[in-house]
Amino acid sequence: MVKKTTHKNIDIIYSDHGEGTCFVLLHGYLETREIWHEFVEQFPEGFRLISIDLPGHGESGTWGTHHQMDDLANSVFAVLKAEQLEKVFLVGHSMGGYVVMAVAQFFPERLLGYSLLHSTCFADSEEKRRNRDREISLIHCRKKSQIINVNIPKAFAEDNLDRLETEVEQAKSIAHTNSEDGIVAILNGMKDRPDRTSVLQNPELPVLLIGGMKDNYITAGVFEKLVSLAPHATVLRLSNSGHMGFIEEPERVTQALVKMLPLTIPLV
Repeated sequence: MVKKTTHKNIDIIYSDHGEGTCFVLLHGYLETREIWHEFVEQFPEGFRLISIDLPGHGESGTWGTHHQMDDLANSVFAVLKAEQLEKVFLVGHSMGGYVVMAVAQFFPERLLGYSLLHSTCFADSEEKRRNRDREISLIHCRKKSQIINVNIPKAFAEDNLDRLETEVEQAKSIAHTNSEDGIVAILNGMKDRPDRTSVLQNPELPVLLIGGMKDNYITAGVFEKLVSLAPHATVLRLSNSGHMGFIEEPERVTQALVKMLPLTIPLV
């Protein structure tokens, strides 16, 4: 079921599937809530899954040229309020993970826990900031297709490109639905986000860290640095995945998420 609420005078569009303990899924850069479609469909019964179009992407609106992660966190909170959800387990893929970290900082009382799925708590390096600026320049030059054609295949492990050819093309199609203004706003927000290592290190919130050992964006080395900072975290290393583990190895990701909930729901 597709629903909407508002934040900063724009529509926030989200899908609501199933019943039970709630996972809220936050997509990555160049993605929309549609990227989760197959993943949600194969999830076991007994769970509710809400997938949000983050402002700037999908069918949600755009409010300016900079979508700070803190503002995106507030848009997620708007959905929780609209659905009267007291506590959820938050899952953030890539850029969505940056939003998760902001929610964990400002609204920890609303979380059963969270997962960083091919994401980090770190701020952008200078090199990454320069890359964001280059992509903004390409968008201004009407070269969105060039960004998509490079970034999307690179998100999958090279070993999986033939096997998942249909999924790669679908991810490209989803990326093309995002507006140029929205992409720029998201890029500016990612570029300016703060380091949230201290949030990750909070032992009071259960954390699931999921990394792809063939990830071209969050390399295995970066992932192990993340793991070393959170000794309380549950860790899943996906040996056959790049940056898209919920597509490349969906069963393992699902199993790891489901196993987190007994750690967060007290026995009556």
